[in-house]
Amino acid sequence: MDHSPLQRRDDPSSADKFLQLIQDPFKSAFQINAVWASLGTSAGLALVLALLFSLFRPRNSVVYAPKVKHADRKHTPPPVGKGFFAWLQPVLRTKESELIDCVGLDAAIFVRFTKMCRNIFIFLSIIGCGVMIPLNLTQSNNSSTASLSAFATMTPLYVTTNAIWSQVVCAWAFDIIVAFFLWRNYKAVFVLRRKYFQSSDYQRSLHARTLMITDIPPASRSDEGVLRLTDEVNPTASIPRASVGRNVKELPDMIKKHEESVRELETVLAKYLKNPDRLPANRPTMHPSRKTGQSKEKVDAIDYLTDRIERLEEEIRHVRGSIDKRNAMSYGFVSWEMIEHAHAVAYTARKKHPDGTTIKLAPRPSDLIWENLPLSKQARRWKRFVNRIWVTILTAIWIAPNALIAIFLSNLSNLGLVWPAFQTSLNGSPHAWAAVQGILSPAVTSLFYLILPIIFRRLAIRAGDVSKTSRERHVLHHLYSFFVFNNLIVFSLFSAAWTFVAAVIDARGNEDAWQAIQDGDFYAKVMSALCQVSPFWVTYLLQRNLGAAIDLAQLVNVIWVWFAKTFLAPTPRQAIEWTAPPAFDYASYYNYFLFYATVALCFATLQPVVLPVTALYFGLDVMMKKYMLLYVFVTKNESGGQFWRVLFNRMVFATILANVIIALVAKVKGTWTMVFCVVPLPFLMLGFKIYCARKFDTDIKFYNRANLSDLEALAPGKSSKKASDRLNSKFGHPALFKPLITPMVHAKAAEALKRIYRGRLGSFEAEADYSDIAMNPMSTKQPGKTMRDVSNPAPYEVVPENHLDFSYFKDRHDFRDEFGGGIYGRPEDLMTERSQTPRSALGEWSPSSSRASSPAPSLPSMPLNPYENYDGSNIHPALRAAPMSRPDSGRGFYQQDNESETRLLNQAQGPALTDSSTGLDRWRTGGYGPVGQDDPSFTSYEHYRAPR
Repeated sequence: MDHSPLQRRDDPSSADKFLQLIQDPFKSAFQINAVWASLGTSAGLALVLALLFSLFRPRNSVVYAPKVKHADRKHTPPPVGKGFFAWLQPVLRTKESELIDCVGLDAAIFVRFTKMCRNIFIFLSIIGCGVMIPLNLTQSNNSSTASLSAFATMTPLYVTTNAIWSQVVCAWAFDIIVAFFLWRNYKAVFVLRRKYFQSSDYQRSLHARTLMITDIPPASRSDEGVLRLTDEVNPTASIPRASVGRNVKELPDMIKKHEESVRELETVLAKYLKNPDRLPANRPTMHPSRKTGQSKEKVDAIDYLTDRIERLEEEIRHVRGSIDKRNAMSYGFVSWEMIEHAHAVAYTARKKHPDGTTIKLAPRPSDLIWENLPLSKQARRWKRFVNRIWVTILTAIWIAPNALIAIFLSNLSNLGLVWPAFQTSLNGSPHAWAAVQGILSPAVTSLFYLILPIIFRRLAIRAGDVSKTSRERHVLHHLYSFFVFNNLIVFSLFSAAWTFVAAVIDARGNEDAWQAIQDGDFYAKVMSALCQVSPFWVTYLLQRNLGAAIDLAQLVNVIWVWFAKTFLAPTPRQAIEWTAPPAFDYASYYNYFLFYATVALCFATLQPVVLPVTALYFGLDVMMKKYMLLYVFVTKNESGGQFWRVLFNRMVFATILANVIIALVAKVKGTWTMVFCVVPLPFLMLGFKIYCARKFDTDIKFYNRANLSDLEALAPGKSSKKASDRLNSKFGHPALFKPLITPMVHAKAAEALKRIYRGRLGSFEAEADYSDIAMNPMSTKQPGKTMRDVSNPAPYEVVPENHLDFSYFKDRHDFRDEFGGGIYGRPEDLMTERSQTPRSALGEWSPSSSRASSPAPSLPSMPLNPYENYDGSNIHPALRAAPMSRPDSGRGFYQQDNESETRLLNQAQGPALTDSSTGLDRWRTGGYGPVGQDDPSFTSYEHYRAPR
């Protein structure tokens, strides 16, 4: 006898029960209990979390208001009191113009889109609940609905034929409402973009007047060649400055490996020195990397990683010194002095491709994905094709588990039919299991949100996108497509499809297969399945309020940081990063909102209760997300509101999908006349989309079109060597000048590290009982300097306990790029000279550039781009452009000197840079020239660590 709790599949009764349960997967009585359980748990827990947030917010500003402490004066959020509900006042009173100045246009459009969804579903709720619910209840067949729950009778499943006209009328009303709010917000985004073009940040930025050229043919891969390409589409008289990309060889990979090695060494030291007074008996060991070709036996981790970092730093220095202008790449940048000229050229070139090139507006330098810029058109097309294949495979793989969730987790009664032991428990505690059902299935579906964006983002990086903002838009596209197909269409219709197939298979032996298909009435089964699955989506949207409260309370972040600090050994770098304002994940949050809106629109007439639930969610979340954007999150890569078109297109698609469902209801319960009345709606929405695109998109994208006035077109602009150096340095590959990070150790472990470190430098043996480390306490009299002469660099950076805060490191290159760029802007994209630029914008602390509550930093700041003084003496020869030759020189109007013919790198480089304020020598700050050959130690690593 088989005692397995799961019945054998070859048991006929088991097969019959399985077919029966998927034909009617949602039991009404059980479902209504699940809805009430979901409402109670989500509302209750959301209220508790909101109250806990209001209680702990004034006492923990590091988690709940980090931007108040770290933002400069321009980007400081409105002051917020310490009262229990004091955070609501600035959220409700902060206007959109103030929001743009504080958090940027991307964040402001996110808030605007959330408000738009809230307003749309408020109006839809009035019609849906005020018209559809009373009509469905009164026009239903009383004999058929006597034993049904209220949720079932709210659907059009049992209404009479004439009542279906209400579906058609609502379809037109809903489309008009959605189109009105989309049109209104499209015009608002247009106005915001025009103001954005006139803002001081945009007017001062270099990328605003710069074009990016890709797919440059080999014959034109020079500064002069790039200028000749742009001359074919240049409607102005202004002569730009050009810079063709340089081959940086393996520098990016080497710098990435160096950073990984540094972080790994920091982790090893943090674990080993967690208790400096009680060190473990054995030193940490590890297996060497397979790529190094070393023995597979374990080695001392500290010595191995230190040697690896030293070798990588030496290799990076030599590779940087070997780059010159002769090996040009297939991309380049062209910059004008006037924004009008650059945008006029971009507008003219939008449909032209001189010599097969693509000319378009350049993103910010920090927004570029440099490794994808040299890709050819063929390579980029292939990568996108492969990416679509992977997305399709991932979508197909998820169908099976998604179907099982739809059958079993959405209704635990189905699981009980094939698992007798569970059915016994289900019968014994129906209310408890109803609560579990109301929570479990939506929770499992939501957990997949946490994993999928990571997968799609990694796939998008390999798909050839040239900017991070375009990558995020593509991630949003794939996320939305995945969830609409799998989590909406497949999830909702699987039971109907399976029931139809099962009925055809069952009737195949008794009648003709085609006749069985016709008798199956597929459309009726689809409509029935949609009506029966609607309570699940009500519970799902109810739980989104709980998710919004979890985001507001930063529950996941707080729990993880507490766990890491209590049970793990975080490095000083990790502790500093935890105090930094996190980046806002626009792709994931936009996908949430679009998916919820699509679900609500599709079930608006099938289960009108979904409309007020969705309106409630957006109404609460607009306040929560606005607070988080004001005080918690930063925009890592500002796109200037370019997400809007993606959002608009998907809202149009959601409306069309809702029209298809209403047409399905009219086909099943109504007449063909009703269907024909719905048919024009999708085409009207497509026409509305095309009209909006033609009316607004050009002026949203371009500062001006090619129709310049004579004065603007004939303005010659400036063509100076300083402008060329500025373009070369700011749009040069960051691998050429990116400072290398230094391993960080906690101050409490400094003495222990002296005893255990095994180095080879002997410069400090007379001062301590260690040989290869120079660690000193910070100077209390001179902020940013150590007790030792700051010109003596150390292989480790000692961080005191009271300096484990982002405030002391927010201007450092290694922290600013990842965490702080959205607060202060990007110094590498500024047009002004250092002497004319506010010090706060250049990453230098001053009392006027920080809030009074922010302590002055007392740690040395990592230098900024070493090429910000544009006198030409500090520019890497691989980036320095020769001055424009005179028209009468006989070399051609655009001819520029070819530096690779006259000045090779090892002859042109002057003395290496040394920043006396930071104590970082040439290999840290970007002095790339080779050391003089008269120095006998120039090839040794100690030469760059030892003091001068």
